[in-house]
Amino acid sequence: MIIESRHNGPSGSGNGGWSAGVFATAADGPGPVEVTLRRPPPLETPLTLSGGEVHDPDGALVAQVRPVPEFRSVVPPVDLATARAAAAAYPGLVDHPFPGCYVCGPDRADGLRVFPGRLPDGRTAAPFTVPAPVTGPLVWAALDCPGGWAVIAPGRPYVLGRIAAVVADLPAAGDECVVTAAMVGGEGRKADVHTSLYAPDGALLAWARATWIAV
Repeated sequence: MIIESRHNGPSGSGNGGWSAGVFATAADGPGPVEVTLRRPPPLETPLTLSGGEVHDPDGALVAQVRPVPEFRSVVPPVDLATARAAAAAYPGLVDHPFPGCYVCGPDRADGLRVFPGRLPDGRTAAPFTVPAPVTGPLVWAALDCPGGWAVIAPGRPYVLGRIAAVVADLPAAGDECVVTAAMVGGEGRKADVHTSLYAPDGALLAWARATWIAV
């Protein structure tokens, strides 16, 4: 497994959702898995998965992957117009802790450009135009950052610590989907969030639960 440099999150390390999706795909289990990141995923580095652990060539533990029971952590959808309006007020456009992030970074013309804005009820929502090729890690990435922006605030950056996702169906390339997210709990430096991905017709495609950690 190699996390390509274009799939970065914070500068110099892999986007958490994309990296977790790569590790989950490599695990290839019959049910959902949960990925816990133990260090920032290194870029352009051969990584190996064995016994539920991802290691770099020096043997350092990068992540742990474990099966989890089926779960359904769904955030209610919004229509595309509402998602577009929320994205227009995306706070990361003016104050972003990682502006080069592959998923939500405004500096990345070649990124996914998922810009989650806050809704009146505290959820976030964003449109997501799906690029080709459509893969599991792509969906995990799209489910990642909207959850973070449910808790990120000026001067209060967070990074992904743990995520579990269920991809019930892949979106189609070129579709303009909607991602919603919400904070559901937390304690201290940890915040628990849920995210959901919806097709243009409103069908639920995927969902995730994650823990973000303040840095």
